[in-house]
Amino acid sequence: MSIELFYGILFFVAFLYAAVGHGGASGYLALMALYGVAPEEMKPTALMLNLFVSLTSFIQYYRGGYFLKKLFIPIAAASIPMAFIGGMIMVEENIYKRVLGVLLLFPVIRFFLFKNVEDKDLKPSNLTIAIVTGAVVGLLSGMIGIGGGIILSPILLLLQWTNQKQTAAISAAFIFVNSVAGLGGMLTQGISFTGDMVMYIVVAFVGGLLGAYFGSKKFNQNVLKYVLATVLLLASYKLLFTTA
Repeated sequence: MSIELFYGILFFVAFLYAAVGHGGASGYLALMALYGVAPEEMKPTALMLNLFVSLTSFIQYYRGGYFLKKLFIPIAAASIPMAFIGGMIMVEENIYKRVLGVLLLFPVIRFFLFKNVEDKDLKPSNLTIAIVTGAVVGLLSGMIGIGGGIILSPILLLLQWTNQKQTAAISAAFIFVNSVAGLGGMLTQGISFTGDMVMYIVVAFVGGLLGAYFGSKKFNQNVLKYVLATVLLLASYKLLFTTA
């Protein structure tokens, strides 16, 4: 894969993820894994990109009035320390790629199978379940180097606690705080960024900025979800069933 193609796909991934309220770490990780970037560089790089893209996405959905602070606080309070701990854990490369391949299936399942929850069908959240969910997702997030939105989103929709845009708002904020916590945990072990970090950030930030704007105001969300799910399904297959 040429570097020009890599940057083109990186822009496309950031655009699509931000358009549906995600930071994109799982997509960046899959792309870097296929490009041959070392896992010790992949995790902090993906989380750094997450900070810029998820914040941009959160601002768009927050302005729309979709952020549920009361639900976000217990989930985030449980996830942040666990993401920090997860960031301190190193995972062997082959296992890492397989786990990432499995986690990529979460958004695929969500985007293909989960319909938007109507407001009339929403149910009150449960504090205990929210705390346990936050802790488990936070630990996985730190270990793999993702913000956790791809795992949290289908859970919120399955429990019928949020509709699609409320889910996007909470996920974007969740991704941001977990990315900060995961990077904090990695700092205790020493962080190694890819040498092209600045260019990665520029490309992902521009893609995320445009994606958040057009996704929240212009584009058909269902079309975006299906395109992103198809891309992630191919990446998951590559990580799980091939060795190249």
